[in-house]
Amino acid sequence: MARPLAGPQTLLRTLNGRAILESLARRGPLTRAELMTETGLSRTAVTQVLRMLEGSEAVAAAGVDRETRGPAAGRVSLHPSLGYAAAVHVEPSAAHVALVDATGAVRVETHGPFPPLGDRVAHIAELIEACLAKVNGPLHVAVVGVPGIVTADGAIRDDQGPDGGAFRAALSARLGAAVRVENDVNLAALAELADGRGSELASFALLLLDDGLGGGIVIDGMLHRGFSGVAGEITFLPQTPVPIGAPVLGDAVVRDLALAHGRDPEESVHQHLDAAAAGDSAALAMAAEMGRRLTIVAGSIALVLDPEAFILGGLATHPVLVEAVERVADEYAAQLPMRFLVSAFGPEAPLVGAVQESAAALRATVFSRLVPSVDRGASLERGATGARSSR
Repeated sequence: MARPLAGPQTLLRTLNGRAILESLARRGPLTRAELMTETGLSRTAVTQVLRMLEGSEAVAAAGVDRETRGPAAGRVSLHPSLGYAAAVHVEPSAAHVALVDATGAVRVETHGPFPPLGDRVAHIAELIEACLAKVNGPLHVAVVGVPGIVTADGAIRDDQGPDGGAFRAALSARLGAAVRVENDVNLAALAELADGRGSELASFALLLLDDGLGGGIVIDGMLHRGFSGVAGEITFLPQTPVPIGAPVLGDAVVRDLALAHGRDPEESVHQHLDAAAAGDSAALAMAAEMGRRLTIVAGSIALVLDPEAFILGGLATHPVLVEAVERVADEYAAQLPMRFLVSAFGPEAPLVGAVQESAAALRATVFSRLVPSVDRGASLERGATGARSSR
């Protein structure tokens, strides 16, 4: 009778090593007993893997557990010098940078406006380098959220036209690290999916209002970017009386609405909404029109994708605008019921998403260097199986 073939030890060590590293990244410092519970591994397996990881400086001693009964047990944690990832949110006039470790904790954070005639790449790199100067460890990867259409290869198409990947390539060369570019609203949607209002939804559409209106679409628990990255460019969905090809909502639109209602066009969207909250009749009329446009955008999406809910993000979380949206949605409820939720992160959602994605990218990068490749182990297993079967 044929016996089942055992996998090679390299593959087992890889799987066990990754399990322990992921547990330490998720839970923080743990004892051997706690690692056994987390991973399901035996004490012998945990001890052997920790010895391997200590030898490669992947883990380090992290004090003693004196809270549980019995003899004090030593804790281990990820090594503090494993390195960092940079999470970047490129705003219209500034960049926000957070330096993240493998546990997902933000270690250093900074924010700086773009110089009027300066190089955007150089400015972002300088902010990241200033953060790195405050910690001990290398930068391995950066995740950058930008406004505009982002293709699968990291090229950006925005108001300045397509860049052919020049931004990503220049920033990667300057930092000496891998750079992933992502649409900022998509990052916001990923933040909601992981830890926000979308974490218990199978599908949702994030409607994020900032200087423009953007959408992040999640279908069956997966972010939908579209074939060329265009999915979510909802600001150009046609609706009366907006001309086809003109934006539905954003800074320029609000300026026009302010002029039409006799308010100062130089005031920000937030200022107009605050005025509406204070009872200003002209500002209330503006908010009603903004709510109508947002709700019609949601209705257009609902007729095509039928998401479980819509999440309002950015400036759309202002209570006055939320109320305006819900009021219009109630008018359409008989024909097209729609559910609206308010973002868990507000204007910070794109940066939260960048932090989450950069931490995951850092773990994937660093952990693959610390333990043998799973793919390599699998190929060895296939090779061993093939050798045995050919005899």
